[in-house]
Amino acid sequence: MTTQYRVVVAKNDERIDGPNDADVMLSVPVAVAVDANFDATVEYMRGRLKAVGHTASVLAELKSGEATMRLSQLASQL
Repeated sequence: MTTQYRVVVAKNDERIDGPNDADVMLSVPVAVAVDANFDATVEYMRGRLKAVGHTASVLAELKSGEATMRLSQLASQL
């Protein structure tokens, strides 16, 4: 399974990490991702992190903690 991570800075301005043909795509606004208490799983449940892909794959990615780490890294590069 492959995952693409996106941090949305503004309309038509995103920081992207991962292949374009990924099985799962996770997207979050930069204002959410830079929060000191950012947790991708919590933001997914709140509806602020958007996910595209098979639900089981999305949940596995969130559970692993990889999503929180990678999205935080992307946001910190701004």
